[in-house]
Amino acid sequence: MSARDNGEWQLVHQCLACGAVKANRIAGDDNALALMRIALRPLADPRIGQRALLAL
Repeated sequence: MSARDNGEWQLVHQCLACGAVKANRIAGDDNALALMRIALRPLADPRIGQRALLAL
């Protein structure tokens, strides 16, 4: 997860096939609980965040 300057959240994901990293804006009807679970994942497994940073 990432936040824009205006506070809007983005979902950052990496393609398992090619390794490309992309960010998509969240939608107003997205499940807030699911988004929070995704946002907290790097705290539970630091390797997730490291892979994302190394891919940039």
